[in-house]
Amino acid sequence: MTDWFDKQKNLWRDWRTFLLFIAIMLVFRSAIADWNQVPSGSMKPSILVGDRIVVDKLAYDLRIPFTLHRIARWAEPERGDVVTFPSPADERLLVKRIIGLPGDVVELRNNQLIVNGERATYTELSAEEISRIQLPNKRGYRFVRESQGGVSYFVMFRRGFHARPYQSFAPVTVPDHHFLMLGDNRDDSSDYRVIGWVERERILGRAKTIAFSLNYDNYYAPRMNRFFEPL
Repeated sequence: MTDWFDKQKNLWRDWRTFLLFIAIMLVFRSAIADWNQVPSGSMKPSILVGDRIVVDKLAYDLRIPFTLHRIARWAEPERGDVVTFPSPADERLLVKRIIGLPGDVVELRNNQLIVNGERATYTELSAEEISRIQLPNKRGYRFVRESQGGVSYFVMFRRGFHARPYQSFAPVTVPDHHFLMLGDNRDDSSDYRVIGWVERERILGRAKTIAFSLNYDNYYAPRMNRFFEPL
């Protein structure tokens, strides 16, 4: 029996530094900052499949690690923020853009966004801007700058994608303590139109930067021009 205890003590002495490091990293990634792989194209052209994004989990509040319970709160998510959250539908980690704040009246009419009666404006991207977007078959899409409520960002639409219910929804009022999320790839995103409202408590942090990017369609070659690109 003594030999068994001695072996356990030796094992702990040999591995304690490594185990402590792992524990600290898990707490860090849960409550302070994380880097998430993007497996889908719902946020194209802003975020591409293969991007690894850095998420600031102290952007709005401090959580108890590994929970959704807040210890302190110092800011609220704003319109246009790109945030991560577990899906209300199946708990998968998602990344989307905040479009509607609590109390906002939001409508989508043939892919035109209307918030509190104000229509978003759309400006076609220049040929130079489109050339910097690393996507195949760009001819099948429109790339525009959507501006709403003092913020602007790139979105994309499929060409010839007319008269689909997914492109429209009637005016809705965002409930208290909830947000309306949409993907920048408007015709291919499981966002509000699929998962519904997102509770404030579910928002884990704000995506700030692309740490690095790999092109899955080109033998995982690095996209060097996307390294450390701000969102």
